[in-house]
Amino acid sequence: MAPLMNRLLVFLPLLTLWLPSPAEAARVRELVEIAGVRDNQLTGYGIVVGLNGTGDSQQSRFTIQSVAAILRRLGVTIDPALIRTKNAAAVMVTTNLGPHVNPGTRVDVTVSSMGDARSLLGGTLVQAPLLGADQEVYAVAQGSVVIGGFSAQGGNGSSVSLNHVTAGRVPNGAIVERAVPMSGLEGDIIELNLQQPSFVTASRIATAINGELGEDAAQATNSGTVQVRVPEAYASNRVGLVAAIQQLEVDPDQPSRIIIDERTGTIVLGAGVTIGEVAIAQGGLTIEVSERFAVSQPRALADGTTVVTQESGVRAETGLNVEGAEGTVAYVPATASLADVVRALNALGAGPRDLIAIFQALRSAGALQAEIEVQ
Repeated sequence: MAPLMNRLLVFLPLLTLWLPSPAEAARVRELVEIAGVRDNQLTGYGIVVGLNGTGDSQQSRFTIQSVAAILRRLGVTIDPALIRTKNAAAVMVTTNLGPHVNPGTRVDVTVSSMGDARSLLGGTLVQAPLLGADQEVYAVAQGSVVIGGFSAQGGNGSSVSLNHVTAGRVPNGAIVERAVPMSGLEGDIIELNLQQPSFVTASRIATAINGELGEDAAQATNSGTVQVRVPEAYASNRVGLVAAIQQLEVDPDQPSRIIIDERTGTIVLGAGVTIGEVAIAQGGLTIEVSERFAVSQPRALADGTTVVTQESGVRAETGLNVEGAEGTVAYVPATASLADVVRALNALGAGPRDLIAIFQALRSAGALQAEIEVQ
């Protein structure tokens, strides 16, 4: 058994095992967000024109109505029934407006087809207002659509395409018209919201801030919030206070957690995962059924007919261990580090689906000291 456990194998290609490095100090800016200082989502509706016959068909009635409305605003009145929209497409325009973005600043926008357009390649977005959740206009978008791919179709129905061609971006295509009000730096207390709530990390952040600003300057109120009282020295320089706090380094807590994605076979192990001493029985039965057709023909000048017969074959084999010999039980010693866990699991030679079942069984047996999260 010892040679089996000392042999290091590579997981099957379907398995992606990400090994986090030992806990290292991270800046506070990577761990928290300032309460009230946040992005805001903007959404708008627009028309992309200038397409090479790849726009919406006549079935997309909202595209025809939108084109007619644009023409009316420009002083052209036309019967919507006469409009052909193969060179235009209705799109949804979206973007995120960052905090403290001033009017006149340009931001990127994403456009996505809403109708049955085949491609937005070469199109130009016509001026489209972008609204926030309060239905106020905060930006206006317009410009050429950039598609990271292409699509071509032949006359006989053959086609070739690269990437997704019904969605694209307009770099610097939106001009901010109104700033979003922010209130995170007002008042006597600034709240820091942890991106990954943890009592340990919150306590360490508060300790680091107190070491920089003085005792009782910061207090962790719960696992996700740290409150910082603004010192008198920073009463008129809150930006400098936030900058000083964000540059502090803290060792974040890394929970003992295993993330399993059964759809892709991805397994991620946290740094604190350990396994107790346990014996694992791993085995599988593979049954293969094959069908083969045989032809029986009479000899020359013989009285007979050609007959086609079907032959079935069934083959069964049990699972093999990493050395190629039949085996069902593998001993896994107690581990103290993530590297030991990886060596023990690699020695089993199990595929991703087997490892998922092994992890769940180890957790039920109490030998796995980690939380399992299945996605």
